[in-house]
Amino acid sequence: MSDPIGYRREQPDRQPPYLHPAYGSTVKRAPSRAPVRIVATLSEVTGPSFSKDGWNGPDAADLIHHHEAEPQGQRIILAGRVLDEDGRPVPSTLLELWQCNSAGRYHHEGDQHDAPLDPNFHGGGHVVTGADGGYRFLTIKPGAYPWRNQHNAWRPAHIHFSVFGPAFATRLITQMYFPGDPLLPLDPIFNATADEEARHRLISTYDHSLSEPEYALGYRFDIVLRGRNATPMES
Repeated sequence: MSDPIGYRREQPDRQPPYLHPAYGSTVKRAPSRAPVRIVATLSEVTGPSFSKDGWNGPDAADLIHHHEAEPQGQRIILAGRVLDEDGRPVPSTLLELWQCNSAGRYHHEGDQHDAPLDPNFHGGGHVVTGADGGYRFLTIKPGAYPWRNQHNAWRPAHIHFSVFGPAFATRLITQMYFPGDPLLPLDPIFNATADEEARHRLISTYDHSLSEPEYALGYRFDIVLRGRNATPMES
């Protein structure tokens, strides 16, 4: 019988704070008073079951081949696993992805900056994790874009992830970045996580075995939900 593993408490500075003055939007939206606990309703704590009832619809892990033509940009394969604090897989959980196109523009009416929309790329997908906690998306690498947080501010290339637990009230959100991006040291959102080791868990790794010859580069990104090695999440 193996020795029990104690709960791995989260360490200070390994999750981004509500208020990070360098990220201008938090100054306006961070709570100024202590949060009030709201009792969850039955529907919020009991479902849905993504692997059984099909509430989320079929997997939409291919963001490239469902339009009149392929989108512009570099194809990438993005894969990884959703894990708990002890490295065990978290199966049958809904993982959502959204991103801008290769020119750095979202398919959203709120994004009006001067970059072209791609009619063949809408930038959203979802998949239910397998028995090993694994997922796989086929998409394109997003571009950087200006965001006016400070002078000459540009967001690094990134992809948003949403992870649903066994109920609506257990949704977590994070962002994934790409290795070697020169904008990372300048980005207040990335640097809102003060601990350097935790911050670098937001950066994917290039995986040559995941790449497909003459077709797409492969990147791997695991999401750890809690504990000392947890992936930083947006509050």
